[in-house]
Amino acid sequence: MDILQLLLKEMDQESAITLKMLQRVPDDNWDWKPHEKSMNMKALTVHIAELPSWVFMGLTTSEIDFAASPYKPTEVKSTTDLLELFERSLNQGREALEKATEEDLLPEWTMRKGDQVLGKMTKYEVIRHAFSQTIHHRAQLGVYLRLLDIPIPGSYGPSADEIKF
Repeated sequence: MDILQLLLKEMDQESAITLKMLQRVPDDNWDWKPHEKSMNMKALTVHIAELPSWVFMGLTTSEIDFAASPYKPTEVKSTTDLLELFERSLNQGREALEKATEEDLLPEWTMRKGDQVLGKMTKYEVIRHAFSQTIHHRAQLGVYLRLLDIPIPGSYGPSADEIKF
């Protein structure tokens, strides 16, 4: 199996877990956050839903410049909107990965804010970064849901909410 097939397999596995988590997000807690320094539920879940599109962005651009194009999260008003955003983002990322060649993974990609370089990585590393960020923020979402007493779905096996003791 080549690296592209491995990345597609991982994307499919992680997106299935992410979908289960996003489906649990309640429509009535968009502004809720566990701490003043935390993102609110809406900001966190929109970020998670948009992350698969970074695969497309990484493969089709050479950089992102937040000074030239400030980040504006996609507006959602409901969990249904959130799930539709995730599906669009996932389809966009997956289609780009399906069309890619291994050579497409090698060029350098830059994240910057004007003259300030925030990071340089290969396009392969952009994809892995998007996957890692999804897993990281999905775990944050799990904490949010737990604190709201919403049962957590299993990720890599059953959760404590799914096991009968």
